[in-house]
Amino acid sequence: MERTFLLLAAFIFSSGQCQDTDPSRDPDASLAVCKPDITSAAVPRVAFTATLGQPLGPVPIDMPVKYQGIISNMGNGYNPATGIFTARVSGMYYFSYTMYNNDNGLVANSVMSLMKNSQRMVSTWDIGNDGNDSATNAAVLQLEAGDNVYIKLYADRELFDDGMHYNTFSGFLLFPL
Repeated sequence: MERTFLLLAAFIFSSGQCQDTDPSRDPDASLAVCKPDITSAAVPRVAFTATLGQPLGPVPIDMPVKYQGIISNMGNGYNPATGIFTARVSGMYYFSYTMYNNDNGLVANSVMSLMKNSQRMVSTWDIGNDGNDSATNAAVLQLEAGDNVYIKLYADRELFDDGMHYNTFSGFLLFPL
């Protein structure tokens, strides 16, 4: 809960939507004096969360995960047909994903990475003699308009999912540049 609050506060303050809330000028400044302009067209609204919803793999080659279940897709930057988010505006973005591995009694075999264009940013890894594990990773990335972000599942690796939607991919614009 605290993490969500801090991210929201960082977004509101960094997007220029607060007036005179600099603690050096006003030590009593807080979110209570912040009045965001939710009608402003100057701040693009970009946010998405997508879920897998079914098992995937083992896959024959490295590939983007195509999260088909759309929970939200404000700005339509995420494409469920490709599994790729494309930045429509340059800015600082926050991305996270959760990986849930083998719930089939076999050896865990899940390895994934958050990719910016074709460059690995962060990864999760779980192989071994246990199952029912999950891992989450996240990053704040500076993107130019047209940059792509996706989750790569590596060759011969797999994910477990079902209607509980354990595997997710989310992102949102913190502020434009």
